[in-house]
Amino acid sequence: MTTLTIMQQAKAVCPRLAKASSDDKNKALFAMSDSIMQHRENILAANALDVQASAGIISDAMIDRLKLNPSRIEGMAEGIRQVCSLPDPVGKILHREIRPNGLVIEKTSVPMGVIAIIYESRPNVTSDAAALTIKSGNVCILRSGKEAFRSSQAIVSAMQEGLEQAGFPRQSVQLVQDITRQSARELMTGVGYIDLLIPRGGAGLIRVCTENAKVPCIQTGTGICHIYVDASADVEMACSILDNAKTSRPSVCNAAEVCLVHQSIAKTFLPLLQEQLVTKRMEMEKIPVELRLDEKAYAIIPGTPAGNTDFDTEFLDYILAIKVVENIHEAIDHIGRHSTGHSEAILTMDEKAAKTFSMAVDSAAVYVNASTRFTDGGEFGLGCEMGISTQKLHARGPLGLEELNTYKYIMYGNGQIR
Repeated sequence: MTTLTIMQQAKAVCPRLAKASSDDKNKALFAMSDSIMQHRENILAANALDVQASAGIISDAMIDRLKLNPSRIEGMAEGIRQVCSLPDPVGKILHREIRPNGLVIEKTSVPMGVIAIIYESRPNVTSDAAALTIKSGNVCILRSGKEAFRSSQAIVSAMQEGLEQAGFPRQSVQLVQDITRQSARELMTGVGYIDLLIPRGGAGLIRVCTENAKVPCIQTGTGICHIYVDASADVEMACSILDNAKTSRPSVCNAAEVCLVHQSIAKTFLPLLQEQLVTKRMEMEKIPVELRLDEKAYAIIPGTPAGNTDFDTEFLDYILAIKVVENIHEAIDHIGRHSTGHSEAILTMDEKAAKTFSMAVDSAAVYVNASTRFTDGGEFGLGCEMGISTQKLHARGPLGLEELNTYKYIMYGNGQIR
């Protein structure tokens, strides 16, 4: 099936999704979740082929991002079920005004229409995106990267079976069959068919979409996330947070990529961090973190001298760039010049420093004494999310149900004329 045909079919079933009741949408979601579990062996078999085809081509961290297992499939199914429990955004009255002439004006939340998602090697995005679009009354077109195509195909097939069982058209969730760049271009230029385009992946994908899209596009995902260790930081807590932010899952966009350290604490803190991220991990036969150090940090601990691009790179791997700064203002300035606006953190016991940092740093999520790994729809209580928006219009941070709706004004009168 051509990409144009998929877009035409998606547009045709929009009214069915837009007018669906909350109960009907939840019924569909439960059926999709059950179908994924019923077809988990097919999904695992398809995923094994994807992993096998990608071995030696993409990094181990990206293989981990691609690979499914029974637990992750259960997590996908559970993520869909969790969306059922979330409030339905459709029809929500955002503002109500009664004019002097008696005209009632209601600003009302309504679905976008057709939402297209272009993503790379994370098959769980397939189920997350479908669940959120269905619950928010939208139709979903998915365009998977070639690494995850077989997995995505199996997941979509299972979800379509669940949709049909619940009385919804299969075209409510579709997967683009063409995995060449041409299909991505067709979605980017699908004026009249695509109401919102969401790229979810690396910097290259996001840049291509935002530069070439002729349809509304939300910039998401790229995360050059910083953690600043202030002079008053609790060093043990700081080591624990950085360990979590860097090593718990380095291939995701909310993993820390840069550590900034106040010069007054650097000689105490950096050896502890090096022990935590390198020495202890080697002793436990885990992958050690490669530390890429500026001149001041390199004079304190062993590592790799930082190159020209290391403070502007989303590594998505066991690599951490480290820079020693004179004060909090240099840290804020560095983040302003190098951040992608995703997530940043300050580790400090100084309330004034925490407030200065949190107000001055212009990113979607700013943390005080916590890991950047919490930037996630589920962790924010939003259920699974479509991605993390790093722009300011119309959505910022985790893209949950409300961000997948727009609004219109509905007026109620009794004969008023102007």
